[in-house]
Amino acid sequence: MTPPRHIAIIMDGNGRWARARGLPRHAGHKEGVEPVRMSIRECVRNGVEALTVFAFSSENWGRPNEEVSALMGLFVEALDREVDELHANGVRLSFIGDRQGFPLRLQSRMTATEQRTAGNTKLRLQVAVGYGGRWDIVNAARTVAARCNTGALRPADITVEDFGAALQLGDLPDPDLFIRTGGERRISNFLLWNLAYTELYFCDALWPDFNVQEFDAALAFFASRQRRYGLTEVQGGDAA
Repeated sequence: MTPPRHIAIIMDGNGRWARARGLPRHAGHKEGVEPVRMSIRECVRNGVEALTVFAFSSENWGRPNEEVSALMGLFVEALDREVDELHANGVRLSFIGDRQGFPLRLQSRMTATEQRTAGNTKLRLQVAVGYGGRWDIVNAARTVAARCNTGALRPADITVEDFGAALQLGDLPDPDLFIRTGGERRISNFLLWNLAYTELYFCDALWPDFNVQEFDAALAFFASRQRRYGLTEVQGGDAA
């Protein structure tokens, strides 16, 4: 089967996984690192070009301070631990979202990691942090408006492609497959523009329990879909 070029994942259920075991919520986030590693390996093995994961939304800043602090610490720890392996395996890592609210040391680590892996071509891995789909669209609108203000672009000439290129994933194809774990059936302000024609796959497994079998089930679902992009079957919409 032809694999999706780009997969997007909402990694939901870490807190519930921890609560079911009588553990603090951050224990679930720590346990959720391994499914991220697995997803990266499986993307490379299946020839997927890009993987975008939702790690921390703009709304997550409203969570209890101790959880946010634990997440920031886990994030720094994971970056320091994983970057060598990611680089060795040809993964190009970048971060999408508004970084301004993050500690300066974490912002510095993000930039250093992006610079170190910029030349890698095996897989493009985007980690969404401080990200919200509505923020992304508004931010893109500001970028396009600025081009108009300088005279580089006329408002009447703005195209879908112009706007899409100003989004956080502007240099990547839109996701072909969206996966959300944890049993919820919504996209929760993630990649609102980019998911317009994405195949949506929801599973009940909590993120720390998401394994190769669950990943393969998502790929099988994708393979079963006929992607028509608004056309009819008779018009020859491509099968995934």
